[in-house]
Parts: sequence; structure tokens; C-alpha cells
Amino acid sequence: MQRVSAHSTGIDCALGISASFPGQPADKTMHFSPPVSRDRIIYTFPKCYNPQACLQMKDDWNTKAKMACQDRAARQQGFDSLKMSKAVVVGDLNVGKTCLINRFCKDVFERDYKATIGVDFEIERFEISGLPFSLQIWDTAGQEKFKCIASAYYRGAQVIITVFDMADIKSLEHTQQWLKEALQENEPDSCFVFMVGTKRDLLSAEECQRTESDAIKIAAEMNAEFWSVSSKTGENIQEFFFRVAALAFEDAILKDLETKISTSHIGDGSILDDKALEDAQEKTKKKSCC
Repeated sequence: MQRVSAHSTGIDCALGISASFPGQPADKTMHFSPPVSRDRIIYTFPKCYNPQACLQMKDDWNTKAKMACQDRAARQQGFDSLKMSKAVVVGDLNVGKTCLINRFCKDVFERDYKATIGVDFEIERFEISGLPFSLQIWDTAGQEKFKCIASAYYRGAQVIITVFDMADIKSLEHTQQWLKEALQENEPDSCFVFMVGTKRDLLSAEECQRTESDAIKIAAEMNAEFWSVSSKTGENIQEFFFRVAALAFEDAILKDLETKISTSHIGDGSILDDKALEDAQEKTKKKSCC
């Protein structure tokens, strides 16, 4: 059962954005881009949580991506195409996947636990380096009986977020299996992988340090970037999702530059390189003249 949250439908669906169906990327057309909330604007490249568990050690955007952003931002005309990336959140039952998403998207923390049935999703809109970008965040059920439903929604993901409860070491051990299942539905090496430990507020400083040390080792085996957060206090929540959004956004730009795709549609490549299209049109004109 799929539930579309009020948060994602209020503005985004009114603009023509809707959830992707199983097996389809998050690709829709947007006619105009309204202002983004001030707390969703990213200019500087977000830092990692722990250098020992970071796969992208850098302080700034990729040079090519940065130049492309500056060029495109200078030519924007009040409305522009919008790139959307898909992130799927997986993990055991009751590890805090829904609380993690709700804390970032709605800034709420609900103490009463309600198991996710099937899948839910939220759409968060950003402005990154002056350009519009949206992150589609899919919350999948951790119960075994819903796995066959949830797995269909893993497809087309640019980001996989494996979640475990820092107070439950077994849930950490299960992250590898969750990642394996999510990767089966996607192309090899096509996804950024994150491991997130939740409920850090329940641990003492010593316990937190020991658990993080164990998690970093497993994250290295999974080729994942590790983060430790608390949905209850909000600690590291925004920083984590900003990191996810920035890496997904930059990757989308670099792929566009590589493939030289330039259209006005979401997800079919392009938020940038209009020059490639102009060059192609010019070549066509020259051929027709001959």
C-alpha cells in the first residue's frame, strides 16, 4: 500500500510532480519552480560526519560541476527544468526509518511507533548552487511480509540509505543484507550508499563511541558512508540529508555533462548543458544546407 504524504502533495504534486512507479525513475515535467524554503538552500559543499567513514573527502564541488552550475544560474529565466533524484531508506523493523525522514521533512518526532505498511514517500525541494533540485525519499517497510512490495520500489534509486538502531547491534549486522537486496534492483555502481545509526541519544558517550567504531568497519565493507544521528533531538539530521542531496545533485550534473543530454524534462538528463543541444542543432543545419 502506497501513501502519498500531505507534505509531498501540497506543493509538488500541484506542480506536476508525482511518485515514480515501481521500476521507473522519478521523472516528471515541472512548469515553474516556486521559491525554496530558506532552510533548504545549499551553497557550500556539506561536510561528512566522520573522516574515517567518508568516501568523498573534499571541501568543494567538483570543478566541472561548479562551472556548469555558475553558467546555468547566470542564464536562468524565472523558471527552469528541475532535476530529481530518488533515495530509498531500508532497514529492520523499528530502527527509526520513518522518524528519520519525518524529523527532516516535517521537523517532528513522534514517540508512538507505527509500522510502515508497504512504502511511503516524501519530496524535499532544494536550491543547490543556485539551481533547483528535488530529492524523493522513499520510506520502505522493515517487516518481512512487505519485502516483496517494498523491493519493487528500490528500482531507479540514486541513493540507498541503510538504517540501524545503535541500541540494537543485530540491526547493524542486518544492514549488509538490506543493501544486497536493494542493489539487486539497481545497476552496479549506480548508487551512493549511506549507513545511518539512529537513536544515538539512548547511548552513553562511551557506548556511542564503541558502536560507531563497529559501524564504521561494516560500512567500509559495504562501501558506504557512515552517519550517527538522533531523530529525537534532531542531532545531525539536516547535515546528513544535505550531504545526501549535495552528492546526488553533483552526480546528476556530472552525468549530464558526460552524456551531453539537454532537455527540459526532469530526470532525463538535464539541468545544464544547453550548449550541447545548440551545437547539435547547428550541425543539423549545416548538413541540410549541403
